[in-house]
Amino acid sequence: MTKQSVQWQVQTAKTRFSELIERARSEGPQTITWHGRERAVILSIEEYRALASQRPDFKAHLLGGPKVEDFSVERDQDTGRTIEL
Repeated sequence: MTKQSVQWQVQTAKTRFSELIERARSEGPQTITWHGRERAVILSIEEYRALASQRPDFKAHLLGGPKVEDFSVERDQDTGRTIEL
């Protein structure tokens, strides 16, 4: 079950930063808005580590691409048209 993110205006987040951190730990992600637009998310360290551990490294990303052994291409046997020079 995913917890719903709570929104904080940046000025409120600055003045109540300790509460913001505690709520991120106890209630889930806290979104910070600036001029009405979402700008940042505060996560608990546990949620951050869970997300970061799922991210593959670059080598795994490259090796996880499509397998070329199963890739076949049908080529047209047409050799083009004859041109007189």
